[in-house]
Parts: sequence; structure tokens; C-alpha cells
Amino acid sequence: MARQDYYETLGVDRNADDATLKSAYRKLALRFHPDRNPDDTTAEQRFKGINEAYDVLKDPQKRAAYDRFGHDAFEGGMGAGPAGAGFAGAGFADIFDEVFGDFMGGRRGGSASQRGADLRFDMSITLEEAFRGRKANVSIPGSITCEACSGSGAQPGSHPVTCSTCRGRGRVRAQQGFFTVERTCAACGGQGMVIENPCESCHGSGRIRKNRSLSVTIPAGVEDGTRIRLSGEGEAGVRGAPPGDLYIFLSIDEHPFFRRDGSTVFCEVPVSMTTAALGGAIEVPTLDGPPVRVTIAPGTQTGTRYRLRGKGMSQLRSSVRGDFHVDVVVETPVNLTQHQKQLLEQFSRDQSKSTSPKSAGFFDRWKSIWEDLRD
Repeated sequence: MARQDYYETLGVDRNADDATLKSAYRKLALRFHPDRNPDDTTAEQRFKGINEAYDVLKDPQKRAAYDRFGHDAFEGGMGAGPAGAGFAGAGFADIFDEVFGDFMGGRRGGSASQRGADLRFDMSITLEEAFRGRKANVSIPGSITCEACSGSGAQPGSHPVTCSTCRGRGRVRAQQGFFTVERTCAACGGQGMVIENPCESCHGSGRIRKNRSLSVTIPAGVEDGTRIRLSGEGEAGVRGAPPGDLYIFLSIDEHPFFRRDGSTVFCEVPVSMTTAALGGAIEVPTLDGPPVRVTIAPGTQTGTRYRLRGKGMSQLRSSVRGDFHVDVVVETPVNLTQHQKQLLEQFSRDQSKSTSPKSAGFFDRWKSIWEDLRD
């Protein structure tokens, strides 16, 4: 006899989203649950079909296989059959969890697989290292899989056995009035297995504390606050469960000469008063090697900016570089000798408004405003 289409079983179209599927399943499951329809074999069969259909369609991979191959996707060796195809063991707690699980703080599971914790490692690097990239060896404290028992938690030669309390499910049920409520099995901690002969090295946890040395590649062009994720390099899981991930957070040390903004680098360069006035050449340090020669135009003022194209910061996953900006700061002479003072005094007597137009213009404008206020 031909099996009913899963979408027809739930009464939804083939383009239904997850929310629509879940809503349809909840309504039908509550309606046809055997606890609400005692001695009704038709309702029990409908309930089986509803669970089977939803178990496939709620899983993106199973749904894709079903959309392509139909029921054949789970028959003839193409894959395991839907977990909800059998009713044995299904109780009202399954529906209770579907309806109220999110509200009560999460979905229930079978035997708990305690994935290892994620780890964080903070690393400081210099601006030059961020520019060039580097490889670094880091020592990570944490848990690794116990070599003595290969992570099983049991002594070599022995194996964990199925928990007799929950029969391997990791959950136990208790009747509370109208509802059947499930809880984590206290005997096995939700693992579904118990260890009768714990490993002497890890005491049954399947992992031990040990520092590890890892080689980390820092790519060129990283910015302050960059996070690097190393999958599976976190804490080892309990009794063979998957390990967590390692996250490396980068901070870039402040540089004594350079300031970075994205791929642009800024450098304030002091220039003597005579060079700024007469013009000349200065040498400016860069991130990638020898200094660069920059020509200063006569009459250069503080705040004048010279741009060096392609001399700035590396860009992540690119061969293109940003620009390098040289910001001029004209330095006023200090610690003058008597002869230098005399020369500057001579210059002061000889200068005119044309040699210092900004200062002359400033005081002329202020004098004009002051006279207008007095009038």
C-alpha cells in the first residue's frame, strides 16, 4: 500500500517553513495522541504517521533527501529510517516537550554528550607583526583526551555499561498528575552509560588536565580585536564527547611612531623651522624597511600632510596596501645660543606681513572687530 506523503500527513505545502511545520505538528500530535484517544487504534496510527513525518521534515538534511527521493530516501540502504516511525516508548512527555520545551528552558535530549568547553586565549602583537603576519607557539592550559583509556573513562580492558536505571536513554520519567515529566538520570548523569571500573588516570571522566603547545598562524593585515577560531582545539569532551573550540583574541600594541586607521598609517614627523621655511628633504620611517625620503616644500606649516601611496598597512587576504600619511609638525627652536638669538632678532626686524601672513592677518582682523565693538 502506498505511503502517504509527509507534507499531506501534516497538512502543509512543500514550501512550508520551520514555524509552519512545527505549528501543524503540535496541533495534530495533541489531537491524535493515544493518551487522549484511549483504545482508538486509528488515532494511534495517525499519531505514528505524524511523528514520522515531522521527524523527517524538521531536519534540513532529511527533508532535502525526502524532497529528492521520497520515501526511498530512508529505505533500501540509503539511510536510517525516521526515528519517530515507532511508537514504542512515546508518551505524553514527547508532546509536552515539543509544546513547552522552549518556554521551560530548552529541549530535552537523549543521553547527554558533554561537549568540551570553548577556550579563550588573549594574544598581544606589535603593529609590525600585524603588518607582516607571523607564526606563534602558544601554551594552552586545559583538558585533553585521556590516553590511558582513549577517552572512555573505563580502565583498559573494560568498557562502560548501559545504565540500568534509564536503560541507556539518559532520562527517566515520572508521572505527575496528567503529565509524564522527564528528568536527567541521576545514576549516569545523563550519559546513558555507567563506568564500573574507572580509569585510574582520569578517574572516569575520560580527560586529564595538561598544557598543550599549539602553532598559530597570524595572517598579515589583522586588526585590533580580531578573533581567530581553531575548531576542536578547546577542552576535551567528557568520555569521548566532541572537544570545544579555541578562540584567540588579538590586541595590537600601541606604536611609538605610527597610528593606524584600517589600512591607513599616520606618522607625525617633527621638522625644523629652517627646513619648513626654506624647504628640504627629510627621511621618514616606514613599516616595511628602510626610511623613505620625503621632500618638504618651502613655507610648509604644521598640519601639512604628505601621502605616500601603497606604503601603509597590509590588507587582510589581499596584496593591496593602504596609504602612509606624513603629518608635519614644525618645531620651534629651543636652547638657543647668543649668536642664534641675535640672528633671530635680526630676522624679526626684517620680516614683514608677507613673511608671516597668517599671524599678521589674524591681528589685523581682531583689531578691526575690536574697533567695531568700540564704535
